[in-house]
Amino acid sequence: MSVSTNTKSFRLPIRVPFWVQILAGLFLGVLLGWLGRSQDVTWLVTALERTGGIFIGLLKLAVAPLVFFAILVSITNLRKVNNAARLASRTLLWFLITSLIAVTVGLVIGLLTNPGAGTGLTPADGGKPEKSGSWLDFLTGIVPTDVITPFTELNVLQIVFLAAVAGIAALQLGEKAQPILTLSESVLELLQKALWWVIRLAPLGTLGLIGNAIATYGWDLIGQYATFTADVYIGCLIILFGVYPALLAGVAKVNPVQFFKGAWPAIQLAFVSRSSVGTMPLTQKVTERLGVPKEYASFAVPFGATTKMDGCAAVYPAIAAIFVAQIFDVPLGVGDYLLIAFVSVVGSAATAGLTGATVMLTLTLSTLGLPLEGVGLLLAIDPIVDMIRTATNVAGQALVPVVVSAREGLLDRDAYDSVHSSPVDTTLAEESGRVPAAAA
Repeated sequence: MSVSTNTKSFRLPIRVPFWVQILAGLFLGVLLGWLGRSQDVTWLVTALERTGGIFIGLLKLAVAPLVFFAILVSITNLRKVNNAARLASRTLLWFLITSLIAVTVGLVIGLLTNPGAGTGLTPADGGKPEKSGSWLDFLTGIVPTDVITPFTELNVLQIVFLAAVAGIAALQLGEKAQPILTLSESVLELLQKALWWVIRLAPLGTLGLIGNAIATYGWDLIGQYATFTADVYIGCLIILFGVYPALLAGVAKVNPVQFFKGAWPAIQLAFVSRSSVGTMPLTQKVTERLGVPKEYASFAVPFGATTKMDGCAAVYPAIAAIFVAQIFDVPLGVGDYLLIAFVSVVGSAATAGLTGATVMLTLTLSTLGLPLEGVGLLLAIDPIVDMIRTATNVAGQALVPVVVSAREGLLDRDAYDSVHSSPVDTTLAEESGRVPAAAA
């Protein structure tokens, strides 16, 4: 008895594009969240909360090992790139330049709009956060006291330190370290494969996260924080669609539209997941498809996912500091604004690519001498503003490798100019065996 291998008789259903799935999850989440709040449907609110919580939990589950092996492998991959030291320094330089531009935009918007005025909020509405950051904590907290605690407590900054030390040591050992590097590369591929399965759940995650935010806080809260919320969104949108296109056109000499066409899947996933690290495999995929050499992208993207935060560490803390100062009636001078810029540029690694930017905000407030109770004023609105912050972070993490590659003559401009397909849809098809990898 023979088994027919003809697959033409099997017709796969038409796949709904990933961005359509995300959009559907967004609208359905808003609808269900409004229904759960307005009709007081407790079970629906609980279901939304748990759906979003499970999605974020799955992303966080992979964070510690993913960061460690991604940083380790990315550092060792630099040995395959000519002028590795120059590329690394240029990458860091552009991280700093774009962060400085972003915090300047945030400060200007905050000074023009006075986000803390007319809110009806008082210092009594605030409360100290459970965790806070200071420069002493930041500097001393980089070096762990053991190799286990950073992973159990998810201290990403310490994990980055351990991975960097291991990567540099592996470079020094040369061939003796090759078995470890081979194992690390295999583990990284395994983690990224598993994370792609989590990414497939992003439409459901979107539904739960957005729905829970609406059901928990409602529209009244957004109205109370209207100016602050609008400031953060406007600031991030100016960076996304003003500053970044200007850098692409003026510095990299490439078409900005092509960048967003290629990077959009990672930007939209970052918006709904609120996690730069969770989006990292997709960010690296889109960066490579934009023509950045794989060896360089595998260094720049993981490095950026843990340190490059134009939304969370630049635009947001600048506006938030002005907001808190106005609520607590603390005047800020030119020196304070310069200090905000300094903290944003230097301390962005404190955000660590996880959902939320509380540590970065407490670092900024403590440096300025502002009450940490101000953080409590912003925690309620944090899920709403965190979406656009993270989308801005991830866009910047893809942008800098493109800019540096273009300036160094490494960018595959044919690949950049021809990018069109969504890496999410294509990769998911590859994972399911529908499309041969070579054909994608």
